[in-house]
Amino acid sequence: MIAIIDYGVGNLFSLKCSIQAVGQEAVVSSDRHVIEQADKILLPGVGAFEDAAAKLRGSGLADVVKEQAGQGKPLLGICLGMQLLLEKSYEYGEHEGLGLIRGAVRPIKDVIPDGFKIPHIGWNALLFRKPSKLYRYVREGEHVYFVHSYYAADCDSAVTAVSEYGADLTASIEEDNVFGCQFHPEKSGDVGLKILKAFCEL
Repeated sequence: MIAIIDYGVGNLFSLKCSIQAVGQEAVVSSDRHVIEQADKILLPGVGAFEDAAAKLRGSGLADVVKEQAGQGKPLLGICLGMQLLLEKSYEYGEHEGLGLIRGAVRPIKDVIPDGFKIPHIGWNALLFRKPSKLYRYVREGEHVYFVHSYYAADCDSAVTAVSEYGADLTASIEEDNVFGCQFHPEKSGDVGLKILKAFCEL
């Protein structure tokens, strides 16, 4: 069973439907015991980092996520959920993340050329940086769907893929049992479903 963490932020319904589409059971929950019983965990997220981090901590679920990841349970953060895996974010100030992967969240405006629209919205190709268990069914160059104004930086050793948007922006990260996708697999058609299938099979 896959637990999709409900802390008031994220595309919970579409993510649950996508997990079910690859033949797996998914439960949306904010219950510690349900999450502890799950085989794997999905941490979704949309919106502002500070607000999401506060909600995750206020619900007590930040500690649950860190405990379960520390015990080796596969964890996948999606979009803002991926950014929360890092140590800190510089989105409208400086805010503490979960610290499961070394790195920081920084504005893409600082690295992309003038004239590129922010947020970065649309389909971009995955450019692999190193092998990833998430991409066992996916070929380099296949497209996934992004919506973001900030990106994961200072985490080169964990980067498994980037996408080019005036600069190489982190598309995914991986360290042991902790995974992150800046893009939305649940909005990325067949390619996204293949990525979720690979995660469910870990």
